[in-house]
Amino acid sequence: MQVEGFFEWLGQVLGSFIRFIVEGLRGFFSLLADAGSSFINGLSKALGMSPSLLGIIVLIIGLLLLFAAFRAFMRKSIMFGLIWLLLALWVLSLVVS
Repeated sequence: MQVEGFFEWLGQVLGSFIRFIVEGLRGFFSLLADAGSSFINGLSKALGMSPSLLGIIVLIIGLLLLFAAFRAFMRKSIMFGLIWLLLALWVLSLVVS
């Protein structure tokens, strides 16, 4: 490869550097996406649910309701704790098969 001038060489070096950075970032984010996908698939297989966005959202809502029940029991509010617990178990039973 013959370089005809200083600025052409500088452009090639800068372009190669930018390409290296972009490919490195693409590989890094690809690894993160694969890890997230594997986590969601493993979680859904363990729970026996479909790995859809709606299923994950309902699972998170059920876990938040379960957390609310735990907080109610910690405040010694048995009635609200039982209500939150029943709601959480109902929502989680819809997701987990």
